[in-house]
Amino acid sequence: MKEKIINLLANFAGNDLEKSFPLPYCLPVYHCVSDEKLPHLNHIINYKNVKQFEQDLDYLSKYFQFVNWGEFKDFINGNFNPKKKIALLTFDDGFREFYDVVVPILERKGIYAVNFINPAFIDNKNLMFRCKASLIINEIEKNKDLNPDVYNILQFNSDSKSEIKQKILQLNYHKTEILDKLTDVLEINVNSFLQEQKPYLSFDQLKSLNQKGFGISSHSWDHSLYNELSLNQKLETTNKTFDYLKYNDFLYESFAFPFTDFGVEKAFFDELFKNKEMFCTFGSAGIKLDSISKNLQRIPMETGENAETILKKEITYYQLKGILNKNKILRK
Repeated sequence: MKEKIINLLANFAGNDLEKSFPLPYCLPVYHCVSDEKLPHLNHIINYKNVKQFEQDLDYLSKYFQFVNWGEFKDFINGNFNPKKKIALLTFDDGFREFYDVVVPILERKGIYAVNFINPAFIDNKNLMFRCKASLIINEIEKNKDLNPDVYNILQFNSDSKSEIKQKILQLNYHKTEILDKLTDVLEINVNSFLQEQKPYLSFDQLKSLNQKGFGISSHSWDHSLYNELSLNQKLETTNKTFDYLKYNDFLYESFAFPFTDFGVEKAFFDELFKNKEMFCTFGSAGIKLDSISKNLQRIPMETGENAETILKKEITYYQLKGILNKNKILRK
């Protein structure tokens, strides 16, 4: 019902996005851009193709001024006066397509971006657990007859591959061993996939991107869901990544939550920002304010819709929440 109301009202949203957009900054977030079917992503991320991505950028450029990291910091600190509302383009997870596909587009258009990476996956040393889930689902879809051991490992029995898929996608960070058992049973060689597909950026590519002027920043060590971790575990993975970035002269002043910052307590931010070198953090809850002023929310751009539709729906939802005084995330 909520989605239907938002869709209906968004159709009446004005075309002057610069005026209707409620915040002085726009923070779009993507993961990947590719014209290919990527088996480690196709069941977990609705990534855009090149044409769709370029159309998004062209639309955003009409209403926002894309900025680099230095300009973004100056703007937040009140030391930069742009001609329009600003946009900081962000990517998550450090996938190889950022180097191969995205950066050539951004260089041609003169747009900066920062990519929030997980050091555990650099040089394709490992594969994030959700990517393993996508590989598993692809293999299950290919096979008419499913190995009975799959049911035993999942402790779940169903004739519906759709239900099995959902069961696999529900496995969280702490259930990685189950995913590893499934890859073994289905004869998926993850190490071979990593070496052949090379889904992640290499260290040399990251250095090259850094030299080109793009930002490489923190997305936790290995992409855990923060509301499933203790406070000490949150701080450990965040600080470990911060130290890695600082040692390698990457952008160590920011941090983007993997998955979501939903349910992350105020105490984490209090401890994190004791580090005076940390400028800000990023969530991905859309157009929202946050009781932690240094935690800024980004807009997910991989919903299967174009930038115009996504932003109009976000604006509409923000306005509706504002009527109820609920468009601000309150941390306890």
